[in-house]
Amino acid sequence: MMLTAIGLMSGTSLDGVDVAMIETDGKRVQAFGPSSYRPYTDVERRLLLQALTEATHLQAREARPGILHEAERVVTMAHAEAVASFKAQNRIASEDIDIVGFHGQTVLHRPAEKMTVQIGDAAALARAIHIPVMHDFRAADVAAGGQGAPLVPVYHRALAQSLEREGPVVVLNIGGVSNITYIDGDTLIACDTGPGNALIDDFMQRSLGQRFDCDGRMAAQGVVDESWVAQALSLPFFALPPPKSLDRNDFGKLLLRDSSPANGAATLTALTTAAIARIVPLLPKRPKSWVVAGGGARNLTMMRMLRQKLRPAPVEAADALGWSTDAIEAQAFGFLAARGLKGLPLSYPATTGVPIPMTGGIVARP
Repeated sequence: MMLTAIGLMSGTSLDGVDVAMIETDGKRVQAFGPSSYRPYTDVERRLLLQALTEATHLQAREARPGILHEAERVVTMAHAEAVASFKAQNRIASEDIDIVGFHGQTVLHRPAEKMTVQIGDAAALARAIHIPVMHDFRAADVAAGGQGAPLVPVYHRALAQSLEREGPVVVLNIGGVSNITYIDGDTLIACDTGPGNALIDDFMQRSLGQRFDCDGRMAAQGVVDESWVAQALSLPFFALPPPKSLDRNDFGKLLLRDSSPANGAATLTALTTAAIARIVPLLPKRPKSWVVAGGGARNLTMMRMLRQKLRPAPVEAADALGWSTDAIEAQAFGFLAARGLKGLPLSYPATTGVPIPMTGGIVARP
């Protein structure tokens, strides 16, 4: 039976809430619905950055000490506003939606300690929008010994099946963190590859008071510090085989010192792309094509560097295939919510390292 689902995603870039509707049975996608976006205000974003810092001291995943309590309220309110606006814009009634997939805002991800924390009050959200809300997608995987990330590979597989192209195909998502899904027939492998936009965004904020490097224009003017990139790539994470995952702050100590804005942006963009290329020798076969989604797909300098590092395989933006570069993760959590309702696996040994295929998610009802 096909379900109509809304997916909500607030990623590690801390830019806002993506909303997307999808019709699916949890195995294939019948239709894409509309999508929208509710940006965080500067005040909300500063609060979330404070919450990330405070979350490093969390000992229990349910605890919300200090600023985290207010951050959770703000995240919940932003998602409720995003859904209300989406329904109004598209004249959609609550009763027309079977389930909402609510990822929440990750503030801590330490799978080695069996800790993953996404803030957001699903029960309050369900009451506000009058639709059942599935949430806490990662907890069951992490509790069973998995990485709890990435979770979108099953959705990437559903999308890739429609391409009818020879594998292996890799779907690359560049958000705050970069992650890949390797698809080759029945083989599905996934992992985080390293930083995505997070280090670049933080650097641009510190250097110029800008939230990101629009189109990669600043990086295009700079010179890459190749020795710094090589030193950063010596960190043990990059040599680990998949599955593996990261917290947004895991590379927070990789600070560029005495670097101009242009050179710093260029160097950090080069690190993101070099880290992605480092995964290729760790895969069963060299990918024959790459599809790039997430904010990084709009960074022209990043796409140019990727094409250089991954050639001769073609590197395409998701939009070029009729997919949504911006809404793909929100769509994925609508898809995952439908799978969770049906008890289908969300994660697998080769995607998160979990011992057996695992379903997940908890439903909060209005």
